[in-house]
Amino acid sequence: MTPSPLIRLAGAACLALATLGAAAATQWSAGAAQTQAGQAPTWDDLAHSRWIADGREDAPRKVYVFMDANCKYCTKFWSDARPWVNSGKVQLRLIMVAIIAPSSAGKAATILLDPDPAKRLSSYEQAHAFGVVRMMANGQQPSLEDPNLQPLATIPAGVTRQLDDDGRMMRSLGLQGTPGIVFRAANGQLVAKPGLTPEELPQVLGAL
Repeated sequence: MTPSPLIRLAGAACLALATLGAAAATQWSAGAAQTQAGQAPTWDDLAHSRWIADGREDAPRKVYVFMDANCKYCTKFWSDARPWVNSGKVQLRLIMVAIIAPSSAGKAATILLDPDPAKRLSSYEQAHAFGVVRMMANGQQPSLEDPNLQPLATIPAGVTRQLDDDGRMMRSLGLQGTPGIVFRAANGQLVAKPGLTPEELPQVLGAL
């Protein structure tokens, strides 16, 4: 049985106290071996990765999203997906990576080590989503600096390892940037896409 999101999130918070424990290291060893062998992760590998739940656990559709805290396109997707998440039809499973800027890892650590990572990430996105989306619509570049999320100065080794592992997992799916969106097609096949256009949202997230 897959552990509940609460158990996953509690485990992430414990990384502040020490490096990853033996159980976590064992859990990820199979995925790391697959990446080294050039084999793409499976849906089950994603389910057993360290993700942050956004939406109801009983949502009929699950979508994995590799995201960087400095990614304006991740914020745009998060905002666009609200109708599906808020209606209970989709649960986004957010996997933090650090690829955009030097502060990305520290910001990810701030989220992952929070007592409630899901609430921390949601609060951050809510605080700046409107401004980011508006600036993008006007052709402006949002700043990477955001007082709502300060990067952690000293990142525990376990969090660094987690971000590195998840970055490798993302790349092994053929994704080079964020948001990297992974879902199951109608035939059950795993599909990875580098973002979604507004027209693609209903195709991936379903009908509202």
